Amino acid sequence: MKKETVANGARLLLGASLIYAGISHLTFARKEFQAQVPDWVPLKKDDTVVYSGVAEIALGSALLVAPKKYRPTVGTIAAAFFVAVFPGNISQYVNKRSAFGLDTDAKRLTRLFFQPALVYWAWKSTRASAKKA
Repeated sequence: MKKETVANGARLLLGASLIYAGISHLTFARKEFQAQVPDWVPLKKDDTVVYSGVAEIALGSALLVAPKKYRPTVGTIAAAFFVAVFPGNISQYVNKRSAFGLDTDAKRLTRLFFQPALVYWAWKSTRASAKKA
């Protein structure tokens, strides 16, 4: 299988996953996402969840439809978003807040190691197809 095909599949899967996550922020998982908002964020927790949900839907949509020449830029923005929300995952761990089945310190700690994978996924999946644009 060609690298470009794998990268495109990964990009499309990430885009769809972000849209799903964004919708869940706005609907059925809204309360659980509030557990990840650090106390130092100067907005109401619910507002933060809504804004991040809208951002995820926008990023996911951009990953799905951006022309090849813009995909690296979209991937960079998505990777930066994953870095920006990482303090929420740290806050969930430090404050021992249970959400999404992360109900032990071990589970919350393990979750922290997946964020770099998301950053890499956003970065890598948007570069292969752009080389031919």
